Amino acid sequence: MTNRSAKTKGGKAATADRRERIAQLRAEEARRERRNKIIAFSVAGVVLLGAVGTGVYVVKNASDKKAAQVAAAKAPIDGVQTFSNLTRNHVTTPVTYPQTPPVGGDHNPVWLNCMGTVYDKPVQNENAVHSLEHGAVWVTYNDKASADDIKALSAKVKATPYSLMSPYPTEKGTITLTAWGTQLVLDSASDPRVEKFFTKYVQGPQTQEPGASCSTAQ
Repeated sequence: MTNRSAKTKGGKAATADRRERIAQLRAEEARRERRNKIIAFSVAGVVLLGAVGTGVYVVKNASDKKAAQVAAAKAPIDGVQTFSNLTRNHVTTPVTYPQTPPVGGDHNPVWLNCMGTVYDKPVQNENAVHSLEHGAVWVTYNDKASADDIKALSAKVKATPYSLMSPYPTEKGTITLTAWGTQLVLDSASDPRVEKFFTKYVQGPQTQEPGASCSTAQ
């Protein structure tokens, strides 16, 4: 074999080796790409399942809370007194109410602001009763209430639209919660019935004018 023939064969062999090596590298790259895609799809699947699971949990949790609120609104509250056959006429003269504080009856045409409003002085009965007609809860207290009771009740009212609070020196109970035709007398703001009363009666079933404004801003 001549030197020229040997060189030709050697060149062909080298070319074949390079082609084989390139093919191997391309095959390895393809395998890596397949592995990366599999990993990416697996991670995406886990994330998607997690998102779906979280969504289901959030929806279920919201549903459970709503069901709990509905149940709480229907449950009776120990000590609550109810009054029926209350008149609803608008009057501009003072009204003598049988309950203290009043739970309903004839009232002034102007309601009190009851969008979580805390009054530091007694308010007019006739205006407060109009707020009750709109679905507000009225929190009152006398001088037996402690500073802590007043602070806690004030915070609750300020966080609750369709509620108001004012001192009521002549009431018999330390703390009184009043809605239209409904009243509960308590000794302490820490009584769990406070929360139950708000849940049940703020814009509750006793409301005479559902959706009516509780703001005096016109």
